[in-house]
Amino acid sequence: MFDSTIIVIVLVVFLALIFDFINGFHDTANSIATSISTKALPPRTAIFLAAVMNFLGAMLFTGVAKTIGGKIANPMELEHGMYIVAAALISGIAWNLITWYFGIPSSSSHALIGSLAGAVFAAAGFQAVNYKGFFTIIEALISSPLIAFSVGFVIMNLIRIIFKNAHPAKINRRFRFLQIFTAAWQSFSHGTNDAQKSMGIITFALVAGGLQADLEVPFWVKSSCAIAMALGTSVGGWKIIKTVGSKIIKLEPSNGFAADFSSALIIILATLLKLPVSTTHVISSSIMGVGTAKRISSVKWNTAEKIVLAWMITLPVTIVFAALTYWIISIIFNLQ
Repeated sequence: MFDSTIIVIVLVVFLALIFDFINGFHDTANSIATSISTKALPPRTAIFLAAVMNFLGAMLFTGVAKTIGGKIANPMELEHGMYIVAAALISGIAWNLITWYFGIPSSSSHALIGSLAGAVFAAAGFQAVNYKGFFTIIEALISSPLIAFSVGFVIMNLIRIIFKNAHPAKINRRFRFLQIFTAAWQSFSHGTNDAQKSMGIITFALVAGGLQADLEVPFWVKSSCAIAMALGTSVGGWKIIKTVGSKIIKLEPSNGFAADFSSALIIILATLLKLPVSTTHVISSSIMGVGTAKRISSVKWNTAEKIVLAWMITLPVTIVFAALTYWIISIIFNLQ
């Protein structure tokens, strides 16, 4: 029994780090897309900066990890908790790779949370899900992009009012410089929220497997997830960078600054509230809000519609993916 538990937990940790690595090049692409698009930073420099800041952000917080680890279901009450986590991670990885291949900035957060819920449904029934905690997370995932859109809209309008008489070339130069700092802050905030999701799911598996008694995140889990995300970031998600950086609106340095500042602010506040949010949703929505502040017609709404559609289908698709994955795993390992 001990040997099989160790084998499964090693597999779960491996899958979680793969998920984190993919998250690095899938979601972190969003955090530097604007600074690359406006030429505030060369691509390689932006990716290196994002990798470093993601690592730092991931090492400094654990509140979101505890939310993921304990609010969707109680790992101590699940008979096959580690297999549930394995099914959830396989589902999340599959969805991330599918959306990455097509260059769609979908949400890794939605994918992971939907997958965990779907695997729990399949393994232990609908009553095993903590619906109060689950819907608290869903509320944060839904409200954060709406808030980001509004904040981006307001900040862009303030910039337009404050600098309405300024020389365009001079303003572009100043905001291009400021984007270096907002890109760093955005990458840091991404690390504080997104890397914790993999930390939380590994801790969930450790508790479910009887290898740990509480949801405190071990140092080795924190550091390995931080490293995996930083390495994923260093690869760069060029297809998603192209979508976010140019296919939503035509970005200028002031637009990029407003979008970066808005989204980083929302993400870091969510982290402080211990709530997981979709960095993809927040960043894309802040860009749409900034574009709407310029002109409604400046937003490429056909691209925005595709992004919103991906947001809407991620949860139900990953719930089904994970349920089917757990069903297959249960047959292979005779878990019935």
